[in-house]
Amino acid sequence: MPTFDPVRSFRKLAYNNALANRRLLQACAALKPGEFEAPRTSFFPSIKATLNHIITVDWFYVDAMEGGTLGLKAFEVDEPFDDVGSLAEAQARIDHRLTALCQALTPEKLVSTVSLDRGDRIQKERLEDVLAHLFQHQTHHRGQVHAMLAGTSVAPPQLDEFIVADDARFRGKELAEFGWNEETLMR
Repeated sequence: MPTFDPVRSFRKLAYNNALANRRLLQACAALKPGEFEAPRTSFFPSIKATLNHIITVDWFYVDAMEGGTLGLKAFEVDEPFDDVGSLAEAQARIDHRLTALCQALTPEKLVSTVSLDRGDRIQKERLEDVLAHLFQHQTHHRGQVHAMLAGTSVAPPQLDEFIVADDARFRGKELAEFGWNEETLMR
């Protein structure tokens, strides 16, 4: 009988994150001039601002989980990317790092301590809690971009079909582009 494997769950969330980011940013690349930075109603005032927030937070947390010392330097520039193309390339790089981190997880690593440099203090958290927070953060803000796309010339893409095996027919080409296959996602 199969047993629960928390490492597998985090790996699948990392794959889902990379695939959803790719689809969302491909949709954003099709926006008409001015739509990316246009003012919108959401937590952040534009698609551009929201996507830039996602990547800077990813830099902060992934670096900390890798044992790095980037800390608050991740946030020195509020919106480091002015265009979807360069943002998408940088997001793909950080998604690759996060996926590699999750592929290397062990139960022991999940309960290890991550140091988060908050400037005035070092916050200590379990790696599994930092991962859960990061995946929630990404999903939350991707949903905001998804909703904002509904007010543009580009239809919001499907983002929630990457976890269960039955949805394989919807993602084959994308998996191949990552060098993954169904077996990669199911183990």
